[in-house]
Amino acid sequence: MSYNLTNKLVVAVSSRALFDLETENKIFEDKGLDEYYRYQLENENEPISKGTGFRLIENLLKINRYFSAEEKQVEVIILSRNNAATSLRITNAINEHKLEILRSGWTSGRDISEYLQAFKVDLFLSANDNDVTNAIKNGVAAAKILPSDQSVHNSRGDQVRIAFDGDAVLFSEESELIYKEHGLEAFIAHEQHNRDNPLEQGPFAKLLLTLSAIQEKFKDKESPIRTALVTARSAPTHERVIKTLNVWGVRVDEAFFLGGSEKYEILKAFGADIFFDDQDMHLDLSVSVVPSAKVFYKS
Repeated sequence: MSYNLTNKLVVAVSSRALFDLETENKIFEDKGLDEYYRYQLENENEPISKGTGFRLIENLLKINRYFSAEEKQVEVIILSRNNAATSLRITNAINEHKLEILRSGWTSGRDISEYLQAFKVDLFLSANDNDVTNAIKNGVAAAKILPSDQSVHNSRGDQVRIAFDGDAVLFSEESELIYKEHGLEAFIAHEQHNRDNPLEQGPFAKLLLTLSAIQEKFKDKESPIRTALVTARSAPTHERVIKTLNVWGVRVDEAFFLGGSEKYEILKAFGADIFFDDQDMHLDLSVSVVPSAKVFYKS
């Protein structure tokens, strides 16, 4: 019987999102593809440091410990523009870190996004702008992993902790556009007028729903997943958010309505393994305390 990916949380991650390959990428940018391939082959057995996405992937895979092999909930797939010949260095690093990643795709420069739906991918993480943009165009939740200090790469525990921004991430950008175009007073008036109308789903709503479904399997014990909403909204505009989540029937463990206050200290206290936001002003600070990724909203 073939292996079914349909009823699992499937995360595809590029090799540069999982490991620190910035030196190698610089070789590619400065000296070209052939020199890059040569370097990878010559350094096949050299260790690779953890990248920004490592902490999230490591803890996501630990969820499978609670299930049998047939019922495991999380599948991680490496999708890379590398070719198969240079893949051994990445495979060696995966084995060295004891990550249970069995499936991979190596496209020799071809657009990765063309294979995301074939792998039933729920989330794609990459360090490449074009790959993220193309994934979004193919209807897959995707984010650009941002470079971060090595100090944030080590997990503080086995529980997966994922933090989301609200507008243009979990929810559509409708309300955020009103704020940008017409200001705060218009935004507040709009949200109060529509407080009983659920917000439309944004690019990461399906991911939150999938995580919530896994959490439901742990009703009588501590869940290996903990989620947080960290948004610049405040009273009274938070009311529409709460009602929306209730309509979706989705569980968010922690919610912070900061009214424009800085997010990074909350994210550090929460201990996020990843923070998804669409605005550089928040991400520029968050990268110093937690692994972070930028969401490009598809208008």
